[in-house]
Parts: sequence; C-alpha cells; structure tokens
Amino acid sequence: MIYFDYQATTPLAPEARDAMFRWLDGPDGSGFGNPNSPHRMGRQAAAAIELARDRVAALLPPGGKVIFTGGATEALNLAIRGTRRSERKDRIAVSTIEHLAVGDTVRSLNCPVEEIAVDQEGIAELPDHFTKSTRMVAVMQVNNEIGTVQPTLEIARKAKEAGALFLCDAVQSAGKMDVASADLIAVAGHKMHGPKGIGALWVRDGVELDTVQTGGGQEQGIRAGTLSPALCAGFGAAAQVAKERMQRDAEHVAALWSRARDMFDGWELNGSAQARYFGNLNIRKDGVDVARLMSDARDVCFSAGSACASGSGKPSHVLAALGLSKEQAKSSIRLGFGRYTTMADLEKGVSEILSAAKEQGV
Repeated sequence: MIYFDYQATTPLAPEARDAMFRWLDGPDGSGFGNPNSPHRMGRQAAAAIELARDRVAALLPPGGKVIFTGGATEALNLAIRGTRRSERKDRIAVSTIEHLAVGDTVRSLNCPVEEIAVDQEGIAELPDHFTKSTRMVAVMQVNNEIGTVQPTLEIARKAKEAGALFLCDAVQSAGKMDVASADLIAVAGHKMHGPKGIGALWVRDGVELDTVQTGGGQEQGIRAGTLSPALCAGFGAAAQVAKERMQRDAEHVAALWSRARDMFDGWELNGSAQARYFGNLNIRKDGVDVARLMSDARDVCFSAGSACASGSGKPSHVLAALGLSKEQAKSSIRLGFGRYTTMADLEKGVSEILSAAKEQGV
C-alpha cells in the first residue's frame, strides 16, 4: 500500500508510539493511574499530561493556555459555544470553505452568519471591515481539501478592529508551519503524527470561556472527563518532533509536490499554486471517473475529497466555493503526503494513478 491521504490522518510517529507505552502499563506497571488521583501514580500521570501540554503549547503562540479535548471537532465546538455571551453581539463570520466542524456548529446556533467568500484559488475575500455586531470570525489557516493558506494576519487585524474574536482551525497547519496568531486555535493530534482521539483548544489569555459540558470539570474547570495520559503523551511527543523537524519536513513535502505536479501533466490544480501547504495536491482532469480510478488504483490510498464528508455523496462544498461545476468537482482527487512519504513511493503511486486514468482514455 502507498499512502497519499495525509489530510485525513497521518502515520503515528515512532516517538509518539514510544511515549504512549509508558502510560498503558497494566497491574505490573505504574502507568495506568488516574491523573486526578492524589496518590503517587495519579501525580505521575498528571505530570505526564502537563509535560505534553507544554510540548503542544510550544507549537502555538505565547500568551495562552492549552485545553486538551477529544479532538479538534470538540475543540471547535468549545470555542464557538463557550464564547457565546449575548444575543446582541452574536453574528459569526465564517469562510465558505470551513470544515463542517465549524460550519455545522455555527449553523446550529441559529445566529446571524456572515459568509466570507473565496476567490477561484480558494483565498478568502475579506470585507473592508466586519460589523460591530460580529463576535467571532472563523477562518482556517490551511484548508483540508485544497491546501490553500489564508491571510491570517489581515483576518486577525480586521477581527480586532471589530471587537470580534478570531477562531482559527489550525488542524492542517500546526506542526507544519508557524501557527496563525488568533484568539482561539484548534489542533488535532492525529494530523501531526500523533494518536487519534486527542486534540486541543488554545485560548489566548484574557478570553473568557464557559464550559459547554457538565461533569467534573477535570480539565481546568472547562472540560469534564478523565484525560488519557497515553493519548496526551503521544500528542506531546508528536508536537515536539514536529517542532524540531518543521523546516526539514517542509522542504521534503515541497520536493514531493513539485515532482507530483510534473508527473500529473495536463491535470488542473484546484487552489492556489503559491499560497498553499505543499503536502496537499488537489487536482482534476475532465472526464475522469474518480470512483473507478480509486478502484483500479486500489494499492494507492488517496481521496476524492474531504474524508469527513466522503460518504455523503454530495459534491465538495469547498470545490463548489471555488466556482467549479459538479462535473469538475467529481473529477477531482486529493493527494496528501508528508514526512514518511519517500520519493520512490510518490513516483510509484502517481504512476499507478496515471496508468488507471489512461485505461479510461483520459
């Protein structure tokens, strides 16, 4: 198998796996303690969580705190719901290419929504200013489907001018580039070679956040539920490795992207060629039957769109926002590669996809 689906999830880093083992020990070990218990095992587990918290925080801006969650979807829900204060200032500005974890959550509040359109390259077309009734601007840093990088500095400035909070979904950018300066930032462990089932919400100092989940409030009085020391430790280790390897990883994916673009001669790029994360390649070719392509190139794992929505049967809302027709969207594929993708794997996998496309006569 050749894996080209890094936007859906990334392979677990060996360092993350090793960090987790210590906190999975059974009765003969000492790693299974509850981090909220006052005895020695509990204190050791709590210390492991705090170390992981520091390592994740090192990827994020200074002047804030990290709240561990069950994933980025929970983190985004907490950010959107936990900052709601008054009906008088409840408008939320959301880009049209946000992940459904943002879009569906905002719509569920039945509050006024201001859509931020994108141009044909997937870059946000910001208004001159946001209205004073806007309490939050939600724009992701790197889009999960097309890889475009948004103008986060300008977004942060305009949000601040309006007195609004800037929520940034940094799931696809954290550990790969400097994370945008925002008021609330959501990240996920399994998108940076950590384990699934663990994420975090970074909250800038001074931002008030209410709990949206009743219970014991174990996580800083905001989130209820016992944290897993193993998941936290794996997330922390992955974050530490990502920080150490960021430049090396960026150079590697850029080389892979350049080679893939050369091989996919005649295919059209979806999204910007410059303002992007180069571990994401979303391309299309008229007439391609993507379902058949995926079946014929069965030894290559790639995507027809966002993994979170791939079972819906609906055309991608992100590709539609670029102005693509349904036919163009349905002839698009997404390849994601990263740290553990070799150039040999890339060339072999792309060759198999191209061979399968050729069998279709396109």
